[in-house]
Amino acid sequence: MQSAGSDPLLAKKNLRRQLLAQRQSMSVEQWRLLSENLCQQLLCSSVWQEAQTVLAYMTFRQEPDLDRLFRHDGHRQWGLPRCVGQSLVWHRCHPLDRDSLQKGKYGILEPYSELPKLKATDVDLILVPALACDRNGYRLGYGGGYYDRLLAAPNWSAIPTIGVVFDQNLFDQLPTEPWDQPLTAICTETGVFQVPGL
Repeated sequence: MQSAGSDPLLAKKNLRRQLLAQRQSMSVEQWRLLSENLCQQLLCSSVWQEAQTVLAYMTFRQEPDLDRLFRHDGHRQWGLPRCVGQSLVWHRCHPLDRDSLQKGKYGILEPYSELPKLKATDVDLILVPALACDRNGYRLGYGGGYYDRLLAAPNWSAIPTIGVVFDQNLFDQLPTEPWDQPLTAICTETGVFQVPGL
């Protein structure tokens, strides 16, 4: 990976632009194949198999598609986020129940506010979207800081987290800032990697 330079904010901004363009240039066929392989890696992982309530995301801008996970297990409980101010509020909602979803302020599908809310104590696993992750567990998001604020809260910080990216977006090291919160594992189409020391 290229040097991040002395300004992590600028490095992140440039990297976001580059990675977003790269991901959106992927053919639909390749995106679907890589997404299927990534989901298979998750299905085989012990942390997935032990989780009963999973927080997920709705695919946006050719993020890895989790539909195979959503179709695979009807007994698992799902939660999806809704952006409220500067926070994520989680609601119990099956991602395939599109009648329970509407477009939020960023154009991403999110649950209706009337659906039951989930607390940290309800949750076994969080699948975290990202533009990129590194082997130290740090992620590059879209710059809103929603997941960093969530995972900095004491009641959420102990929940296992898996960053979900394609292998081409897994780096040895990303530029970081003091408020960045590391994840406990990363999943790509080639495997699930535990972050050392977490």
